[in-house]
Amino acid sequence: MVFGEMKPIPNKTFQNLPKDKQDRITKAAVLEFSEKGYSSASINTLVDKLGIAKGSIFQYFGDKKGLFLFIFNKTTDLVKNRLRTIRDNTDDVEIFSRLEKTLWAGINFLKDNPLIYRLYLNVLFDSKIPFRDEILLSLRQYSYGYLQALLTEAKAKGELRHNLDVDKACFILDAIMDRFIQTHTVRHLDSDLGIYNADKKTINSWITAIIDIIKNGIGT
Repeated sequence: MVFGEMKPIPNKTFQNLPKDKQDRITKAAVLEFSEKGYSSASINTLVDKLGIAKGSIFQYFGDKKGLFLFIFNKTTDLVKNRLRTIRDNTDDVEIFSRLEKTLWAGINFLKDNPLIYRLYLNVLFDSKIPFRDEILLSLRQYSYGYLQALLTEAKAKGELRHNLDVDKACFILDAIMDRFIQTHTVRHLDSDLGIYNADKKTINSWITAIIDIIKNGIGT
């Protein structure tokens, strides 16, 4: 669950609003889209809750699609900031500890920001969202770039097999990590494995096992 660089910019009128008003609009939009999905989300409901004119939303973002893309990228910046922190603060740590910290960052983020993660799941499963393919492509590209940087550095340090295909390893790691985090919140993905809504002890056991399997597969 790591996000890309699509950055639709709202009208300067929105940027000139007081920060607390910008935050209120952003939070209300996240709530509306995450609870109802893109198709059922209502601009009328949103402006009623905010107590602002409907025309203001269109002035700020152009249309419903513009608003959705803005709040989606605004919220995913939070994910990217966490990943940057892990990357920058663990450059002297071996690769498998860095991957473990990355998995925990995903689990902790969805617990701290359930509405934002639900927004991601809406994009993942709702084929009617405009530019859905482009959004998902940008997410995968960002995730791949993050993992590629970690693995390339680790391979240069001799922490990984010398003949490891980094591209293929990134593809596998991205799939494993994203699916694990999804399974913690999406019940039908859990084949009675106990990952869905699992407690911290169970999650820790799973993460330890996953990292151990990865280490045996790509480590020296």
